[in-house]
Amino acid sequence: MQGKNILIVGGNSGIGYALANQLQAQGATLFTAGRHAPEGIQSTHMVWDVQQASAADALTQLPEALHGLIYCPGSINLKPFHRLTIDDYRSDLEINVLGAVGAIHAAYLALKLAKGSSVVLFSTVAAKLGMGLHSSVSVAKSAVEGLTKSLAAEFAPINIRVNAIAPSLTDTPLAKNLLSSDDKRDSANKRHPLNRIGKPDDIASMAAYLLSDQASWITGQIISVDGGMGSIK
Repeated sequence: MQGKNILIVGGNSGIGYALANQLQAQGATLFTAGRHAPEGIQSTHMVWDVQQASAADALTQLPEALHGLIYCPGSINLKPFHRLTIDDYRSDLEINVLGAVGAIHAAYLALKLAKGSSVVLFSTVAAKLGMGLHSSVSVAKSAVEGLTKSLAAEFAPINIRVNAIAPSLTDTPLAKNLLSSDDKRDSANKRHPLNRIGKPDDIASMAAYLLSDQASWITGQIISVDGGMGSIK
């Protein structure tokens, strides 16, 4: 990653923070965006709350050429369908989909000028498997998958690759309510064929690979990193 300019949206915790650490160690030049700058990461930081401001207004310090963009913000809004409101669905779409669209819009010219760049988005195993209580996040992440494939087709002639990673439950601050006791954590581990939930570095390592030149022939893919949950029992 030496000499590569990479934008991480949502790099101050969880998977985004793990990725920032990996890319920094690999020599990338980092640009970050989010409500808070990531601690211990050397980056050009742009303050952006994806639900409060437009990407065009926030992402004003991008380099002329951008080799990678990863959009990490997400949500875990698990409720029975009858308790979910239209505003819940709207919020999940804003965070997961429209924020990504805005970031890609703002970075498009810089990604194009890199003459070989990579965009990485995030889906979820719940977009592949029918999982109760997940209808809002499943709708939003399914839209992310559609966006990934459509943009991959549209951007292929200008050598911008677009892929998405679909994790299962990962030990991040976003999932703290689902892992708030030893019993919950043990149950979550046992639901996965590999008998554990994900770690941020598990997912970040795949993202780093997709951003690298080693993945230069991969685009339009939804890649499951889920401990086997989406494929085997």
